[in-house]
Amino acid sequence: MRSDFINSFRQDWLGNIRGDLLAGLVVALALIPEAIAFSIIAGVDPKVGLYASFSIAVLTAITGGRPGMISAATAATAVLMISLVRDHDNGLQLLFAATILAGILQIAMGLLKLGNLMRFVSRSVLTGFVNALAILIFLAQLPEILPSEVPGFLDALLHSAHIGHDVSAVWLTWGMIAGGLAIIYLFPKLTSLVPSPLVCILVLTTVAVLFRWDVRTVSDLGELPDGLPFFMLPQVPLTFETLSIIFPYSLAIAVVGLLESLMTTSIIDELTDTKGNKNQECIGQGIANTATGFIGGMAGCAMIGQSVINVKSGGRGRLSCFAAGILLLIFIVPLNKWVGLIPMPALVAIMIMVSIGTFSWSSVGNLFRHPRSSSVVMLATVFTVVITHNLAIGVLVGVLLSSLFFAGKIAQIFSVTSEGSTNGRSRTYYVRGQLFFASVEDFTASFDFKEALNTVKIDISHAHIWDISSVQALDSVVLKFRREGAEVQVVGLNKASKTLVDTLGEADKPRTLKPAGEH
Repeated sequence: MRSDFINSFRQDWLGNIRGDLLAGLVVALALIPEAIAFSIIAGVDPKVGLYASFSIAVLTAITGGRPGMISAATAATAVLMISLVRDHDNGLQLLFAATILAGILQIAMGLLKLGNLMRFVSRSVLTGFVNALAILIFLAQLPEILPSEVPGFLDALLHSAHIGHDVSAVWLTWGMIAGGLAIIYLFPKLTSLVPSPLVCILVLTTVAVLFRWDVRTVSDLGELPDGLPFFMLPQVPLTFETLSIIFPYSLAIAVVGLLESLMTTSIIDELTDTKGNKNQECIGQGIANTATGFIGGMAGCAMIGQSVINVKSGGRGRLSCFAAGILLLIFIVPLNKWVGLIPMPALVAIMIMVSIGTFSWSSVGNLFRHPRSSSVVMLATVFTVVITHNLAIGVLVGVLLSSLFFAGKIAQIFSVTSEGSTNGRSRTYYVRGQLFFASVEDFTASFDFKEALNTVKIDISHAHIWDISSVQALDSVVLKFRREGAEVQVVGLNKASKTLVDTLGEADKPRTLKPAGEH
């Protein structure tokens, strides 16, 4: 046991030191504008998101269940806090309390092994989730790519003889983004010793500073903190009223946060061909959020975009996420003036790379090759997420559609055949397949209750009864035949089916039902 722990520690923390540190450096720089943006979404000071990203990254690196995955403050959780902060005088303090409670709920969910529920998320839903996220990542870059007054800008382009200052700044931004993408995709052809996204940031920042180019920088997003986070208790009364206010928000944050984290875990599992511990990830996310609420941070979860950046930059172990959190804190406190000089086009180029790399391009070609139901589930997940900007709703829609299609397919392979006796006074019905709510209508329609019979035998040796709907359907068939004067025997019930029928059935079956093997 001890040797397994030592081997796991070496692999997760020391197996890829150089790659993890360089990847962590790239992730830390990319986290800064996102953390600030998510703070603005939630309606709080930028330091709330920045402190949260530091804390969550460091703690999930230690306690999480998926090495190489990045967790921090996210938009998925930030949007859930808007009304809490906006509608209460002490909204910020309530946000800290809600973050702590959300973490506690996530720990409980992990201990209850709710991470195992991910097995019910189909490949089509996962693909739709990934594609929707790629689209959202790209759409989030549009405010940096396009000016606020798009019609006026387009008019200026059409009459470019009088290109104003704003238009030329946009052209410069576009040029820097194109240059950044060129560096990201072409630099690896020269060497892979240094991650190309890091080279992109260094080169574009140096050029922008030397030539004093007038482009938006990280410092334009908001003021970076100038002090370290410290332990604090949320200034809220410990009353049932407080609990009633924060509990709905905490529950939503816990569920959405875990959903995105578990989906990210599955994606990184596939990218790295390794396996993460989903239940431990639930516990790790809970520990991180609980602690973050005590240092003035907002709740967060795993980030697919940043996790993809980490993996594509060479990060594989826990050290990459840990380094990202520590370096983030260094950047936003002692080095905040230097970090503030990073041009936004450099970070936009990186996020466009993430968007392109995250999107499953093969799924477009597979739309007409895969079963229609799978394609419908994938597209429905994409459209729902993009329209609502809510990953949880999109996944829920996808899972529900998958369940309906699956139930429909299983119901289609259900059949009932019959064989009559030579004298025409008895008939045996043979039931095959899965008898459940979606197949009970076909089951009931398969019997001729007006046929003059003395004896009816229903053979369920090759079928299984799953739910109360199927038990009630069997009850109904037995009772209808009895009303017509026939004696009914139900034979071939397996143990599980017989237990369900005996427990939920209303017809007087004990004297007519026979276990499997007795005909």
